[in-house]
Amino acid sequence: MRSARRTPPSAAQSATSLPVAPADDAGVRVRNYLLTMGIRIACLVLMVVVQPYGWYSFVFAAGAIFLPYFAVVGANAASARSVAVAERPEIALEAPPSEKPEAAAAEERPVPPTVIRIAEAPAPAPHPAPGPQHQPGEHPGPAERA
Repeated sequence: MRSARRTPPSAAQSATSLPVAPADDAGVRVRNYLLTMGIRIACLVLMVVVQPYGWYSFVFAAGAIFLPYFAVVGANAASARSVAVAERPEIALEAPPSEKPEAAAAEERPVPPTVIRIAEAPAPAPHPAPGPQHQPGEHPGPAERA
């Protein structure tokens, strides 16, 4: 059974207490795998190139043989990094001593919060267009045509 720290349902999840993202964890594991396999390739090349053969050739051969095992095991192992519990900054920081005398502090009144109210007004009535108005079947007279 895992021993997990339970948080109350009302508590918000802290960004600093989240585990490592899977994409970041996979990226680190791929980088470590490629680094180990690069060292293996270097061991293979050095095993063949370095002359005369001696005890160091066996060290290179052992690296070329056993490094793939460690690379694969390391790449398949999920991150076991423990996440430190974040401290609340309000608890960690101490308040500086107040420089105001107590009488002046008592005289201060708290400022009420600013409230912004938005009220929609009905759309204004359209204004009539200037000029003579005609009914839909009516034709303008000769004086209005000019």
